[in-house]
Amino acid sequence: MYVTLLGTGAPAGLPRPGCPCAACARSLGDHVRTATAVLVDGVLLLDLTPGAALAAARAGESLHDVRQVLLSHPHDGPALELPSELPAPVRLPDGRELTLLSGHRVRAVPVDAPGTGYAVTGPDGGRVLYLPPGAAPAGPSDGPPYDLCLLDVTGRPDAAARLRAAGAIGLTTDVVAVHLDHGVPPGAELRRRLAAAGARAAADGARLTVGDFRNVPDLPRRTLVLGGARSGKSAEAERRLEAFPDVVYVATGGRRADDPEWAARVAAHVERRPPGWSTVETCDLVPLLAEDEGPPLLIDCLALWLTDAMDAVGAWEDERWSGGGAAALAGRIAALAGAVRATRRRVVMVSNEVGSGVVPATPAGRRFRDELGRLNAAVAAECEQVLLAVAGTVLPLRE
Repeated sequence: MYVTLLGTGAPAGLPRPGCPCAACARSLGDHVRTATAVLVDGVLLLDLTPGAALAAARAGESLHDVRQVLLSHPHDGPALELPSELPAPVRLPDGRELTLLSGHRVRAVPVDAPGTGYAVTGPDGGRVLYLPPGAAPAGPSDGPPYDLCLLDVTGRPDAAARLRAAGAIGLTTDVVAVHLDHGVPPGAELRRRLAAAGARAAADGARLTVGDFRNVPDLPRRTLVLGGARSGKSAEAERRLEAFPDVVYVATGGRRADDPEWAARVAAHVERRPPGWSTVETCDLVPLLAEDEGPPLLIDCLALWLTDAMDAVGAWEDERWSGGGAAALAGRIAALAGAVRATRRRVVMVSNEVGSGVVPATPAGRRFRDELGRLNAAVAAECEQVLLAVAGTVLPLRE
């Protein structure tokens, strides 16, 4: 079974007509995307979009053999022109099944937004899941993992998380983003964000072989995200795990009952975390990393872990520091780096990048700056991927 992507964009397309945003301005040439429509083996068309016949011709396909047209979501705007060779489009009620003469079986999948998803099984047993824009599955999944999932990864990353939790997305499932809109800049940034979610994008007109998992991106087990204040480092770390279920958010800062401003910061962090994530407030990171099994860890942040460690060894007092505190802190950093090296869990860590030209005015400040630089270097050495966030833009230092 194969799938041809006649379009991969949001219903309004990309760039959006009349939109002045930077993402739309950069959506030129190969980054132009028409509204998503999917042709399965030349006989089943999922979603009818303007210019479907022309899009098929550009992809080297024909619509003459299409025996069924299924709509997945309400199509606003002017009425679509129906090519003469196509049957009238319909939308199946949730749970309804149909079998085409070609041997393809289609089941309507309920979703949590206006519309319907479709699970397609080909004559060869290949399984494809197609979800409408802005939608996630609303019911349990049945059967083995799908071979190919086409969904709104950038708009609804939690849809991928639900499918993973249900076993519908497995290690060899090819997750391809469709309904792509201007929320993510095209090109390298889009590829990077999708790869972090275990997904990828394909151009309009691409033909995908169902069951071919050679293009499924490899997920890094350990990632370090560095950045300055308000650089977007925490948001980037959270974004890297929002397509995965049951993430454990490890907050090293804890709560401070006597500091309302800090409490407001913590509350804002908690509020933006996806539902289903759990929170652990601790600086005892080595035991968490040593657990052989468990969901992904998001550790935010290592600078606060270092503050706690320096408190414990008396690093702020010159006499205690020179009398064994420095050696004790080096041991703690080495133990943490060793735990990162040995961990079998997927982990994303956040830390502050310091020392870019500003010299702290106090010995204690300079000591903290130096030790944080050493900590970042020790942990980065154990990570497959290291990123730097600057002004909300993420730069890969190691991929």
